[in-house]
Amino acid sequence: MAEKKEPAENTAKKKAPAEKGAKASAGKKEAPAAKREPSRVLVQYREEVVPYLMKKFGYKTVMQVPKIEKIVINTGLGDIKDNQKSMQIIENELKLITGQKPIYCKATKSVANFKVREGMNIGLKVTLRGTRMYDFFDKFVSIALPRVRDFRGVSATAFDGRGNYAVGLKEQLIFPEITYDQVEKIRGMDVCIVTTAQTDEEARELLRALGMPFKK
Repeated sequence: MAEKKEPAENTAKKKAPAEKGAKASAGKKEAPAAKREPSRVLVQYREEVVPYLMKKFGYKTVMQVPKIEKIVINTGLGDIKDNQKSMQIIENELKLITGQKPIYCKATKSVANFKVREGMNIGLKVTLRGTRMYDFFDKFVSIALPRVRDFRGVSATAFDGRGNYAVGLKEQLIFPEITYDQVEKIRGMDVCIVTTAQTDEEARELLRALGMPFKK
């Protein structure tokens, strides 16, 4: 006896729920990654520093209030510019300190007296913005600077006339990420804090309010 064949329409209807379930599972989106909490310094800036600066300088809008735009950390290679191994060590140290891979600065012209050729690597620098910038500033003023020997504060006059501040460090050991046993040689670095302030006075008040320990 011949088997009864189901109409094609019924077969399609039976397959439909399975296909629908497959599409539904395929359309599911992965749960979004948990948002990172804003830096402590950023929260302090928004809640305390902005109202303080608006009152002190009489700004009419929040947009006029100066803020930190970026922080640049750089170090010269000097006597090791021809030593690839030592350059790699300094590169790794800067990466540990800042949490970001540094880039090499090259000589723009040759200087025979210093044995420098055009295109030679003569320094390393890291430019921090956003969350990493605020995290570094927090660590710099609250942990690193107090570890400087006989620390009595940083200069309150090291501004460039356009609201930017620079401070020189004699050794990398003040940062908690660097251990003495792993250091090949004590080396200094410069930290430049670039702000949107129009004057040095505004920049000074901004940094002081954020915790920069200026000399009295």
